[in-house]
Amino acid sequence: MHYSSYSELCRGHICRMIICDQYKKGIISGSTCKDLCEEHSLRFQHCLSSSPTQQVYSGLWKEKEVIIKCGIEEALKADSNPDSIPRRDVVLFDKPTRGTSMDEFKEMLLNFLKSNLGDQTSLAALVSQIITMADVNRDRKVSLAEAKSIWALLQLNEFLLMLSLHEKEHTSKLLGYCGDLYITEKIPHNSLYGADIPAFLQSLLPAAVHQVIHQWFAPAWPRRAKITIGLLEFVEEIFHGTYGNFYICETSFRNVGYNDKYDFKMVNLRKVATEMTIRGFLKGRHCEQNVDCTYGKDCMATCDKLMKQCKSDMVQPNLAKVCRLLQDYLLYGAPPDLKEELQKQLRTCMTLSGLASQMEVHHSLVLNNLKTLLWKKISNTKYS
Repeated sequence: MHYSSYSELCRGHICRMIICDQYKKGIISGSTCKDLCEEHSLRFQHCLSSSPTQQVYSGLWKEKEVIIKCGIEEALKADSNPDSIPRRDVVLFDKPTRGTSMDEFKEMLLNFLKSNLGDQTSLAALVSQIITMADVNRDRKVSLAEAKSIWALLQLNEFLLMLSLHEKEHTSKLLGYCGDLYITEKIPHNSLYGADIPAFLQSLLPAAVHQVIHQWFAPAWPRRAKITIGLLEFVEEIFHGTYGNFYICETSFRNVGYNDKYDFKMVNLRKVATEMTIRGFLKGRHCEQNVDCTYGKDCMATCDKLMKQCKSDMVQPNLAKVCRLLQDYLLYGAPPDLKEELQKQLRTCMTLSGLASQMEVHHSLVLNNLKTLLWKKISNTKYS
């Protein structure tokens, strides 16, 4: 989508204005509210937004580079004047209501997590983690402002996924929040190739030129192998993870990156969906063919052509899509003694089916074989 101006797309000042207004009224709370609204030590820098409703900025906090995210969709709906302060407390920070007990709030959280992540045995631990995070002033109580803030944050898919997938550190680290504005670490390399072609050039250059540029900027092969191992671990983590199944619904090198130690990082969690989200999307959905059962860009389920309804089986699992992505990335510059076996394993991996009957053992076997092959080559070297 094309936005007519920078001011239409980049509204960080409105974001800050709304959040600080709510904070000063005592409606919201958060670990970084003081820094943002009183001490001004959290500063917005460059606008990275691709949509006016999802504000993304690079910023500085305590002299450290960070990413600041804030949604202003409700604010824009509430008032057509972009510079006025909308009544966002009515629209967004409406739950829980005054008088909600701690037990009721925990129940609210548990039910919310069940509906979004499925009925996992591990959810009680996640509720405890959320309560601890909400208790900003560490008084072992959760005030109404603290509860409203954490509840609003949980409505953001990316934040929920960040909490659910934080264990292996493949996602950006959450550094703080105020209301539903939150701050994460900045991932230094936000593309698998280390650098990306500017958007205005992408459509002008042929695919072959794209490939040459990517190869030029890509890290050395052993570094790519290390990043790949991290990516495969992430795929492993989200397949029957602690908090259920997750699907990567836009498998692109632009959504995955790495840090300065060449540890894999999932750059864009907005392209990841929970199994419950996808099931909800597919349930009762009319279809003529598989493509009608597509969630996001490439989470495609099968179409029951007799019933003309989508089924819940994915055509391709995460691993098959990731292996397709890795083909160019790993084969270029691969050690000659490894290339043939690597090519063979990637080919096997790309043919994996998403049918539940084939998933469990075969999926794990293919993933572990690929990880082992790469790890053997780089272990006991300076790249491991």
